[in-house]
Amino acid sequence: MAENKVPEIIVNATDYQEIIKKLNLIDEKIEFTNSEMQQRVGKRLGRDIGILYGICIGLILVVMYLLIVTTLGLTPATTVQLQEGESLLSAVIRILL
Repeated sequence: MAENKVPEIIVNATDYQEIIKKLNLIDEKIEFTNSEMQQRVGKRLGRDIGILYGICIGLILVVMYLLIVTTLGLTPATTVQLQEGESLLSAVIRILL
């Protein structure tokens, strides 16, 4: 009959509360450490994505510049060859569209 009984443990209430406080303190430290690690990973990932966006935007600007320069036939020694009464902005819009 003794085999089917659940063992009982008697613990002092103050000891139990102290252990629970220590476990809560350990849990808080673990959560803080994990959050700091995740924040560092997030910063690193954000920096890497920012670098990639910067490279992409830079490449787009270079390609647009080269497209405009080659289409208008611009060189550093020559002036802009525009149609009569056309501004540089309207020429760029004409090229892009």
